[in-house]
This record gives sequence, structure tokens and C-alpha cells, in this order.
Amino acid sequence: MIDRPNQVWCADITYLPMRRGFLYLVAVMDWATRKVLAWRVSNTMEVEFCLEVLEEAMARIGRPEIFNTDQGSQFTSPRFAGLLQQAEVRISMDGRGRWMENVFIERLWRSLKYECVYLHAFETGSELRAGLLKWIGYYNAGRPHSALAGRTPDEAYGAQQMARLAA
Repeated sequence: MIDRPNQVWCADITYLPMRRGFLYLVAVMDWATRKVLAWRVSNTMEVEFCLEVLEEAMARIGRPEIFNTDQGSQFTSPRFAGLLQQAEVRISMDGRGRWMENVFIERLWRSLKYECVYLHAFETGSELRAGLLKWIGYYNAGRPHSALAGRTPDEAYGAQQMARLAA
């Protein structure tokens, strides 16, 4: 049962179409609260931007108990897995074709694309980054989730962290 922040994090990569071409987006999300903890955009699917987003999330928040991803080459690379092992984080990987195991971040991608990316047809990477910064800020702080009893991910993350500290 996943019922508290930093128990399980997940990460995934998606492509984002632009007016001309596309870029890749990687994000780290907390499963219990659906909060996007960190994200990066890149024009390649190299492991570097995945390492950067993981390092940022762990530097800002700490470390999860479990980290879940698919079996993409970025996440199975010795550098990515080694960073998790060094931090003593248990690694969980979805089986081939088992996208439902990471359904929360797949829902994030759907919402982000339909509510932000497809509506704006961004011209440049800097325009895309600015649009994502605004939308992810709204997603975390201004968008209530029915699965979180009408709270935003920020509210759910903060409330659960405060309850944990008080216990």
C-alpha cells in the first residue's frame, strides 16, 4: 500500500511535439501525492537529462524508499541505477508492455499534452520550457485531484509530510 510522500517515486519520458519537430520531457513524480518533484526537457534521449532530474529531486527533497520506471535504456543504465543504489533506494521496473504500472505519470502526460502542449504549438525550446513551468506549477499547486480528496498535489504532499513529522 502506497500511502505517504517519498515512499515511491516514478519517472518516465515522453515526447512533446512542437510546431517544427519535438523535444523530450522527463519527470519525477511522487506516487502518493501525484506531485511533480522535478522535470527536464532535452532534444535527445540520452541518460544525462534523466540523471539531472533525479539528482535535482533527491537534492531538493531527499530520497524515496522505492523508485519505479519502465525498462528504458536511460533508466536501466549503470549510471542511473547506480545513483539509486548508492542512495539505498529500492529499484522497481515495470514489465515489458506494462504501462499501467506507471499509470499516474501516464495520466500526467495526457493532461499536460491536451491542456498545454497541443493548445500552444510552441515554436522554441525556451517557449516550451516557460509553458511547462507555468502548467506544472498549476498542476502541483492549483489543480485539485479527486484521488487526493479534492486537494492539490502540493497540499497532499505538505499535509502528509506534516502528519508524518507530528507522529
